[in-house]
Amino acid sequence: MTENADKRFKSIVKQAQKANPEGVTVAVGCYAQLKPEELAAVDGVDLVLGATEKFNVTSYINDLLDNPDRSKEGGEVHACEIQDADFYVSSYSIGDRTRAFLKVQDGCDYKCTYCTIPLARGISRSDTLQNVLDNASKIAAQDIKEIVLTGVNIGDYGKGEFGNKKHEHTFLELVQELDKVEGIERLRISSIEPNLLKNETIDVVSKSRTFVPHFHIPLQSGSNKILGLMRRRYQRELYVDRVAKIKEVMPHACIGVDVIVGFPRETDEDFLETYNFLTGLDISYLHVFTYSERDNTPAATMEGEVPKKVRSKRSKMLRGLSAKMRRAFYESQLSSTRTVLFESENKEGYIHGFTENYVKVKYPWNPELVNTLQEVELTSIDDDGMVRFEFTNVEV
Repeated sequence: MTENADKRFKSIVKQAQKANPEGVTVAVGCYAQLKPEELAAVDGVDLVLGATEKFNVTSYINDLLDNPDRSKEGGEVHACEIQDADFYVSSYSIGDRTRAFLKVQDGCDYKCTYCTIPLARGISRSDTLQNVLDNASKIAAQDIKEIVLTGVNIGDYGKGEFGNKKHEHTFLELVQELDKVEGIERLRISSIEPNLLKNETIDVVSKSRTFVPHFHIPLQSGSNKILGLMRRRYQRELYVDRVAKIKEVMPHACIGVDVIVGFPRETDEDFLETYNFLTGLDISYLHVFTYSERDNTPAATMEGEVPKKVRSKRSKMLRGLSAKMRRAFYESQLSSTRTVLFESENKEGYIHGFTENYVKVKYPWNPELVNTLQEVELTSIDDDGMVRFEFTNVEV
């Protein structure tokens, strides 16, 4: 856990205690698996559950509540060896009335040198195709308009429920079958590795009834040297091909990119290579991550540590580039007709929404718009970077 994440976690626990002093605070997630004792030592934490035990959270809470003498001097830890995280639990979550997150895959077999996910989540494994389709139908029946497909490495979808190496189905088959489910208005792919995003999948999305023209594709570095040190499974030339293919069949598609700055042995020249590479791509925005050391990863012991001030400077440069890219993408969409899905929150008198290609819009608050799809013409960009529009098909 980074220092900032550690402070935020402690702050959230304190807020939860204040809101409900008799409540039970449970820590789950990657860090709960990696360093459970550290979380258990945080004042106010009652339970820490590892990668497999989190699925039994209600039983553990009931046991804790049945114990009147439970101690407040440290949380109980119920962890596991990560090798035991070899089964799949089907699930989805609903964030609001408009959108649901449908998990289709968990774990990762990749061995990127900076990443602790294989240590925290276990091997790559997937839900059955029928379970995914059934869950999608259940979500659609609740009048939720958009489903976001999630997982740790969703392009690797198809490895069996117990992580067996045989792919029972492919990600392409998943996309094709989900597109047939009745009642779904929109399907969005959360993030997919460039080497697992095949041309066939891009073609299917371009002709899809439900899948939207929005891709988030991790790059991490525009330097082949750094990609090699990271042990990524592609080089930058493949990334160029993926972006070109998407834009060939979906010129209006939104493409987001993950980038890590300050990786060990990243020189100024390597960083500028990444910067210039990004400026040459037809992409829409960046998610910028400043490299930080993670215990038990090969990168943590590599020579050539980049000073934190340099990491921060590079991060700031890329965040500035991202703002310019998003602005340019939004400008390219002005005067076009798009469909907006409006969200449920009133933010300072405005309702917000996203077009199918992930342009964020705003409009004076109107509760009748919540969870509706409206055809609009994008007209201008506001001072806060969001897009204004005019309705094309209704009077609101």
